[in-house]
Amino acid sequence: MSHSNSHDHAVHGHEHSHDEHANHGSLRSYLTGFVLAVILTVIPFWLVMGHVFQSHWVTITLVLLLAIVQILVHVVYFLHLDTRSEGGWNMLSFVFTIVLVVIVLGASIWVMYNENTNMMPMSPQYQHSGE
Repeated sequence: MSHSNSHDHAVHGHEHSHDEHANHGSLRSYLTGFVLAVILTVIPFWLVMGHVFQSHWVTITLVLLLAIVQILVHVVYFLHLDTRSEGGWNMLSFVFTIVLVVIVLGASIWVMYNENTNMMPMSPQYQHSGE
């Protein structure tokens, strides 16, 4: 009988843990996230295809900012990461991942920019001037 009581306790403990995680996502929160994601996808598409701004840098900056907002929407509404989940460890691991991605992307862009600047082939007019 003690085996049955310990089994019941384990089952109820598991159900309690499951109930806490079941409250993470409701249909309303998923629909809110979906609508925000669609809006944050349509706006950059409109900015680029409609040539809303004359400056490409303004368009690029706005698209990147909207991409960051969309990442946050996905994290909050679909991945359910916040400072309370798992005692803050989920958020800490997410921040660590962001730092690594920024370092890798920043270094990659820096290297590609320097290669593009320093390794461009000479134009045809300069290649023939040495003859």
